[in-house]
This record gives sequence, structure tokens and C-alpha cells, in this order.
Amino acid sequence: MRIAMRSLIGAVVGAFCTVAPALAETPAAIVEDVQGKVDGVEFMDYVAAGKIIKLGPKASITLSYLKSCLRETISEGVVLVGAEQSTVQLGDVQRAKVPCDAKAAQLSEREANQSAATTFRTMRSDAKAAPSKLPTIYGVAPLIQAKSGSTLVIERTDGKEPTISVPLKNDIMIRGKFYDFAKAGKSLTPGGSYLASLGTKRYTFQVDASATASPTPIIGRLLRLE
Repeated sequence: MRIAMRSLIGAVVGAFCTVAPALAETPAAIVEDVQGKVDGVEFMDYVAAGKIIKLGPKASITLSYLKSCLRETISEGVVLVGAEQSTVQLGDVQRAKVPCDAKAAQLSEREANQSAATTFRTMRSDAKAAPSKLPTIYGVAPLIQAKSGSTLVIERTDGKEPTISVPLKNDIMIRGKFYDFAKAGKSLTPGGSYLASLGTKRYTFQVDASATASPTPIIGRLLRLE
């Protein structure tokens, strides 16, 4: 039975390999959770479209797609990562749309390269005119991707709030590249607009007005600054 199942899995992987497109390694999804034997990926890995993932017996993986905001929990089988959702063979998948903003998952180069003065002017103008234009996170505790060794500074731009300054040391980073406000016991204010600084780079974003401190899917609070 096991030999037959391995042969079947091998056939499925072979079929996926023939149809998987030759895409650039642009992240399509992030791995939110891994349970059991899962080949080729770990917790908080990014995966690109065309990636094939094999799940062992009773194993599961949770993928959250950066573009479509689909969160998938997949049990067993073989997974072909797509651009907006997975194709699953010999396994089970449960999908749910979660609140997220693709613009927040990776802030634009234009935002990243603005000077501090320009960013503040833009932020204040946007906050008064149309706050919804700002990239939005849906949890009060952002998960921030940044390089270890840098210093993260977050300032409220539409009200008074203490500035948050965090030296991003290796011992407080997840997988060496993520700083989790929830794990650190820090939070921002629902409805607030913020400026995040890393060295000379500046990023603007806002927290959704309905955001709470309740556990939030990673994709809804992810800010990729590096």
C-alpha cells in the first residue's frame, strides 16, 4: 500500500513538474504554519508560483497568498503553488478569504525611497483626504520583515503617540528576518496612520479602524520592508 502511494505521489509530482511554469522567484505566498513532515518548506518561508510541496501522512501546511488574500490549510498530498491559490492532489484543502492588503504585504519602491519630509507631507495630505489610499494592515500588532542589525522606528503621523524604536537584534527576530509586535507585546492604534523608518528608507501605512488585539492571520498584518 505504501509503495503504491509513493508511486502515485511520484506520478503526481512528475505531472506537476511538466506543467509548473518557469516563473521568476517572486514570492506568491507565505508559510504560516507547518505540522508534521513537509518537504522543502519551513515556517515563515516565502514560496513562489511553481513550487511543489509534498506533505507526509497526517501532515498539514497553511499558506497565505500575498495577492489574493486567500489562506489555505492543506492536509496531506502534493501541492503546486500558484500565483493566487494552490492546486492540490491526493490531499484536502480548506480556503478562506482573510482581510489583507496586497500593497501592505510589500510597500512600493516609491514609498520606500521618499525623503522623510516628503513622506510626512504625503501622509498628512492622504490622512486628511483619503486615508484608504494608504497600505493597510488588519491587526494592531504588525509583523515586519526587515534586516537584522538595522533599527526600526515607527511614528504616528495623524496624532500624538510615543515613537517606537527597536534595534533589530538577531535574538528577537523570527527566522532572522521578521520582527513580531505581538510576540514583543507591542501594538499600534486602530485607525492610526504611521511612518516606518529603516535607515534612510521611509514607508507609510495605516492600521484598519476595526483592527483588534485578537489573533490575526499573518497575511493581514504583514509589512515587508526589506
